[in-house]
Amino acid sequence: MGKLIDEFRLTWRGISPPSPLLGIGFAAGCLALSTATRWGLAQIRPDVFFTPYFPAVVFATAFGGFRLGIGTALAGGVLGMALNFGETTADFARLALLAAYLIACGLTIWGVEHYRSIASQQREISKRLIREEEYRKLIVGELQHRLKNKLSTIHAVLHQVLHDRPEVWAGVDQRLRALVRTDDLIARVDGLGCDIKDLLVSELGPYGHVRFNLNGDPLFLPDKLAVSLALIFHELATNAGKYGAFSSPRGLLQVSWLVTDGRLNITWDETEGPPVESVGAAGFGTKLLKSALTSFDGKTEIAFLKTGVHCTMQCRIPAS
Repeated sequence: MGKLIDEFRLTWRGISPPSPLLGIGFAAGCLALSTATRWGLAQIRPDVFFTPYFPAVVFATAFGGFRLGIGTALAGGVLGMALNFGETTADFARLALLAAYLIACGLTIWGVEHYRSIASQQREISKRLIREEEYRKLIVGELQHRLKNKLSTIHAVLHQVLHDRPEVWAGVDQRLRALVRTDDLIARVDGLGCDIKDLLVSELGPYGHVRFNLNGDPLFLPDKLAVSLALIFHELATNAGKYGAFSSPRGLLQVSWLVTDGRLNITWDETEGPPVESVGAAGFGTKLLKSALTSFDGKTEIAFLKTGVHCTMQCRIPAS
């Protein structure tokens, strides 16, 4: 009995086709209920012959496909012609109603089967997307593992080479650890999300907590937005470490954010950094800054001022 119930559940959800026995039994049950309904209607209108069998045709087609639907329609027609509840008899009018009933059933079966085919395609697409997402997570996890191993190897090699130059090693060690923390953070927030302040502290912390100031209320970022902002913050912080505020002993950074009408506004201000003499052609980092927030109906604008880099980011905050 339990096996039959499981088969019925899988068939009703469209996961698998029914067995011949289950399909015939389901259609017979629908016809029995329709016949009982027709008997009840005959107490008021004995000339209702075929209308009660339409639901049986619809459910049978949805359950087992067009073949079962055609069989149910034909069986309903036979029952409508053969069974009499009252003093009615088969005549030409009933034959005309039978023809109309069969035409209507044919259109109904075609429509239901068309819907079944569309639903089946959508289920296959959903399964394929789920498989692709699982494969993507597997590949990303493997790449993250390999990247972590490579960074560990590079860290060990550089430590051996620079063991007699501690002042140089201190700066290199700090940058490598920042890279590892950023990669770990991006992997962690993917699928979970995080607070914007935690994101900034993780990225900017290696440059010294006295070198930056964060202003804004606690704000939880959904996973996809958190990953995009993590990439942007990493690019801006790397640029600040090479050419901007963090490359100067007196350089400072202020990051502030504000949420207005469901939109996030972030301002990145660098001061006391080296003056920007010239700006080269847009590279990968600039293109990343310009495009990372487009999927959130957002944009990034960056200006190279005499006081330092000024960057504004605006985007819509998606539902968590």
